[in-house]
Amino acid sequence: MRIRPVGTLKILSVLILSSALVQPLLAQDGATVPARPIPRLPSGEVSLEAPQGELGVWNRGDYRSIVPETEVQTALRDRGRPDGGNPMNLKPLFSAVPFQPWAETVYLYRQEHEIEPYGRCKPTGGFRNMAVPYGTDIVQVPEEQRIYIFHTGGSHTYRTIYLDGRPHPTDLDPSYGGHSVGHWEGDTLVVDTVGFNERGWIDAYGVPTTTQAHLIERLTRLDFNSMSYEMIVDDPGAYTATWKTGMVMRWTPDVETFQFLCQDGNLAQELMVGDGSSGIDRTSPIVP
Repeated sequence: MRIRPVGTLKILSVLILSSALVQPLLAQDGATVPARPIPRLPSGEVSLEAPQGELGVWNRGDYRSIVPETEVQTALRDRGRPDGGNPMNLKPLFSAVPFQPWAETVYLYRQEHEIEPYGRCKPTGGFRNMAVPYGTDIVQVPEEQRIYIFHTGGSHTYRTIYLDGRPHPTDLDPSYGGHSVGHWEGDTLVVDTVGFNERGWIDAYGVPTTTQAHLIERLTRLDFNSMSYEMIVDDPGAYTATWKTGMVMRWTPDVETFQFLCQDGNLAQELMVGDGSSGIDRTSPIVP
């Protein structure tokens, strides 16, 4: 068994929060509040945005795209929880991800020694594009055959998904978020993305990718209050096979995105008082 060191308390917190996402909403008197019907656009497509005249954003289920192998998960499986405590069994255990040896080494190294690019105001793609602080705003523009995804935290950028049937360009300039085209399969939005650079992370914990990365994302609104997000990773440069992960996102009503200033040179974590175990030389200038 490969073990990624992680605090037991932190894992328990993740599992408890994840489990809470699939619970029904409760009124103040403890009664269950039935979910509203899934909203639709005039075209009949499922609406992933706030209804007309209302506010709301989607909030992440969990930053992690991979669940660590720990004694906590083992105990849960022994108690009849074969999914390791994950809602809808969406996240793979670390041992199930088909890393190439170099990619596994990079992933583990990043856990202890690197801070994600997103925390340095760089754009992001895939799972991390949906699992962001302060909410994700999805805007559908049928007349343009496009969907825009805005996220509040981090670099405060947006992502365009083209639904007009166009192919990916053959001369893509690799970027943090890649190039996305999409289509509907029934009530599920399927997004196909290529053209990633190798500097970005597709989750908050350092999942590596190469310029060969090809992501398929599936967004399915389960009811008014929840949405399933699934990401399939196909990157022969970093993995020996395709693998998938996901989360259940929750609808947060009556809020909207706001101005967020990302401090590109923020060195707070390195400058905190500690025992110097980070290896940072505080006697010389720090370059992010």
